[in-house]
Amino acid sequence: MELDPDEMTKVGNRLRRAQGQLTAVVRMLDEGRSCEEVVTQLSAVSRALDRAGFAIIASGMRQCLVQDASAAGDGQAPTLDVQKLEKLFLSLA
Repeated sequence: MELDPDEMTKVGNRLRRAQGQLTAVVRMLDEGRSCEEVVTQLSAVSRALDRAGFAIIASGMRQCLVQDASAAGDGQAPTLDVQKLEKLFLSLA
């Protein structure tokens, strides 16, 4: 399965921002910043990673649905594994 390149560009940008935020968290720890500041920034990194993961899964689900629809039109059995997608989705929760 190939994921939508436009969507993955956005995900890549989000991950690069999260990487920068994580670098800032490490620097904050090294500088001895307050626990509240560090946890606030770490929470922002976590949300950014979660959003990137959800975007990847959503793109994959769309791709699987499109492939299943075309396979059904060709008389082939559907290949969408709902349980596998659900497990991936819940792994981010």
